[in-house]
Amino acid sequence: MDFNLSPEIEDYRLRIRDFVAKHVMPLESDPENFDEHEMLLEGPVRVLREKARSQGLWCLQMPKIRGGAELGLVGMAACYEEMSRSPFGPLAFNSMAPDDGTMMVLEKVLPSEEMKQKWLQPLVDGVARSAFAMTEPHPGGGSDPSMMLTTAEKKGDKWVIHGRKHFITGAEGAKHIIVIAKTSDDPRKGLTAFLHHADDPGWHIERRIPIMGPEEHGGHCEVVYEGLEIPDEQRLLEVGDGLKVTQIRLGPARLTHCMRWLGQAKRALEIASEYTAKRESFGIKLDEHEGVQWMMGEAAMDIQVGRLLTMHAAWMIDQGDFARKEVSMAKVQVADTLHKAIDTAIQLCGAHGYSKDTLLEWMYRYARQARLVDGASEIHKMVLSRQHKQEGIDFWSWGV
Repeated sequence: MDFNLSPEIEDYRLRIRDFVAKHVMPLESDPENFDEHEMLLEGPVRVLREKARSQGLWCLQMPKIRGGAELGLVGMAACYEEMSRSPFGPLAFNSMAPDDGTMMVLEKVLPSEEMKQKWLQPLVDGVARSAFAMTEPHPGGGSDPSMMLTTAEKKGDKWVIHGRKHFITGAEGAKHIIVIAKTSDDPRKGLTAFLHHADDPGWHIERRIPIMGPEEHGGHCEVVYEGLEIPDEQRLLEVGDGLKVTQIRLGPARLTHCMRWLGQAKRALEIASEYTAKRESFGIKLDEHEGVQWMMGEAAMDIQVGRLLTMHAAWMIDQGDFARKEVSMAKVQVADTLHKAIDTAIQLCGAHGYSKDTLLEWMYRYARQARLVDGASEIHKMVLSRQHKQEGIDFWSWGV
């Protein structure tokens, strides 16, 4: 087992670390750089992207033939962690959710270069954004897609979509949208995935749902389909392969969430370390108190556990495995670790950490979603329990 990074990946990692420190972090302290949803304005994002592209730090998740870096999941794990020391770093490199996950699945499932040029390349080039419309309000499907109520009915050479989706990340302003709809009552092959453009008639965004924390670009929206017609050639894979498309997308996408969350968790400890090294209490620096050392040490250890789980899952996917249980373990562990690291940092920084003078309160509100998005932690634990029941002692086997 070799835990060294290749010279190429290490070079990318260090250059990304330097870029984030020089160009992204300085933007965080100026409220003039942010919109009403606490996200970077398009102007600063555009400047960052021009710099990143000029330095060859663009779309790490995409093949070189498309203008990306083609690092694979292992390389992405190392580099996403570095770029996410600022929550706004992934935007600079066009490696943010949900677009990176959409790009990866379209690269795998679109059947022709012509389709990729139309639907994928604008995302890679940064001239379009995407959304993945799957989750529905009650009584539709959330963590259980078999409950989905949105339907797609074949009429001639087109599919007609009716239904309602909610919490669709990035929907406001997205141009290319993947929608999952019910095409039969088959419990395993009843869903199908389709592509459509934002300009197509027959759908609309009903509202941008207010949330507890800061938002990604495009928010988290409630979307209504009322007769949207999609040509059959814009169907992804075969009829009934909707869950397959979802699995292809969500496995790596869940893992890239973990990569980004680890970067944020590390940044939280950086902020706490800087503060406790200069703040005094009872005659000594805070970081000389044994209790503070325990808190920092435990959080640092948890981050390393999450890094190893994430890197192992990334390696397995690079070997061609779906790594379902490994991704689930990483997702649960890192979601908890993100909250713990930020909470620890706020506690150690005291009122300073609770204030808006640091990034910690922004990160704290953002972190609460980690245990919910892309499958609640309880769902992943249930999946792991089932796999352990099936595999027994081989649940902990090595390799793929």
